[in-house]
Amino acid sequence: MSKDTDPTLNRRQLLVGAGALGAWSALSHPAWATTPPQLQYGPAQDFSFEGLVKRARALADKAYTPPPALSRHVLERIDYDAHGKLRYKPEFALFTSPSSGGEGSFPLTFFHLGRYFQTPVHMHLLDSTGGQARELLYNPAYFNMPADSPARELPAGAGFAGFRFQESRLGGAEAQKQLPWQNNDWVAFLGASYFRAIGDLYQYGLSARGVALDVAQAGKPEEFPAFTHFWFLPPSGKPGDNTVTVFALLDGPSISGAYRFDLRRDTGKNGAVLMEIDCALFLRRDVARLGLAPLTSMYWFSETDKASAVDWRPEVHDSDGLALWTGSGERIWRPLNNPKRTMASAFADRTPRGFGLLQRDRNFDHYLDGVAYDRRPSLWVEPLGDWGAGSVQLIEIPTDDEIHDNIVAMWVPHATAKAGSSHRLKYRLHWRADEPAAPRKELAHCVATRLGHGGEPGKPRPRGVRKFVVEFLGGPLGQLPFGVKPEAVLSASRGTFSNVFCEAVPNGVSGHWRAVFDLTVNGQEPVDMRLYLRQAGQTLSETWLYQYHPV
Repeated sequence: MSKDTDPTLNRRQLLVGAGALGAWSALSHPAWATTPPQLQYGPAQDFSFEGLVKRARALADKAYTPPPALSRHVLERIDYDAHGKLRYKPEFALFTSPSSGGEGSFPLTFFHLGRYFQTPVHMHLLDSTGGQARELLYNPAYFNMPADSPARELPAGAGFAGFRFQESRLGGAEAQKQLPWQNNDWVAFLGASYFRAIGDLYQYGLSARGVALDVAQAGKPEEFPAFTHFWFLPPSGKPGDNTVTVFALLDGPSISGAYRFDLRRDTGKNGAVLMEIDCALFLRRDVARLGLAPLTSMYWFSETDKASAVDWRPEVHDSDGLALWTGSGERIWRPLNNPKRTMASAFADRTPRGFGLLQRDRNFDHYLDGVAYDRRPSLWVEPLGDWGAGSVQLIEIPTDDEIHDNIVAMWVPHATAKAGSSHRLKYRLHWRADEPAAPRKELAHCVATRLGHGGEPGKPRPRGVRKFVVEFLGGPLGQLPFGVKPEAVLSASRGTFSNVFCEAVPNGVSGHWRAVFDLTVNGQEPVDMRLYLRQAGQTLSETWLYQYHPV
């Protein structure tokens, strides 16, 4: 999914710079009474989430109709640089409070259309009851525009590209209170069905999507349905109320859907972002790989495997592993790869407890650049209700640069996704430094995977033998009596193990152990390995899974 062809092209750069585009104006309750007079709205219409679900179902019963196209001649000229100059004006922001000097509850602003975001998105403001909606009509006057900007050629009512919520100044963690609200956002929806949020480390990174269709499916191009309409329920403005509610309509050639997002900015010390999502999906056409609750990230290289001198930095990635908490209770860690060909891995499960793409390496010295890879959020999916049978599927796509999102993790139901079928799904997304309920007390977790030539030092290294060093930290490993060593429990899809042992990492850190082993294998087909630590029949660590690609 190169950003050269993906509809979210340069999403990483645009959203990193989005904090400089802040712009807000005054709005309080009731919604219509205090709307800034400069903003232009369409007529009021009835609204309910149940009605939105019915609308999505009705859309799926009809042939797909693409949204009316705007002038490509204009949009193509709004390139990356031109788009960055289109700044929403502060006086036109929604959900600010005049009584607090323009520093109200989660101000809302909008992104402009451009070369990389050409699908018009319609924005609607709900009244305080949520029963009436009016569309906010695009007007170029809402944006600061250079005199020579091609955006001036777009007509009134053209639509927007996306939106974002800014930090609140009415409450929250101390770090939030110190941020200029105009320049700091905590969630953004931009491009197709993509959205993302910062976590407690105040940094954007990986993204989520509404749905993923036929990712890396042989013989079928990936499809990118889009959120075409959004509805915003005004925040209550009450002290301690840190939730905003957004509704969305999804549409595409193969699917339609209705979504409710309850977005919560944690006002505690950590400042994580939580999203409760309720969605109803309806298929127009057969889909070979239906990805629900999909996550999209970037992994170029890490300490595990790096080509010689490919880059001056030691590591470059938004996420370094896939974490799974299965329905049976097993905790699994699967380090990510940048393979030479696209790889799809499926982890079959029933009623999963959670999964996520995590950034576990938080050491700045392991990255060394200035784009804060050490602070990129982890994203954990918590199913709400019984998801039944299916699999968490991991797609790893080759990349030679950090500008490409090449990792996808998603839930794929066991049932075939046929035209006319539907899915109702509820789940919670946790944007934070680590997965919730991390197994650090009950189980040690994997902190590093290292590869090298196999064999013994001082002797010729045999061909086809690879040495692995897998590090675990915490949990019951810190309680082992002196002289007691854990046992490495190993298995592989093919090949043989040798020189297997465990030892404490000689850094003086309690509970820090590593398993060391050699793998001998012939041929270049991938090898799937499994490892965990135990002692006297007791499991001490989460399960390490790894897909090794022999060279």
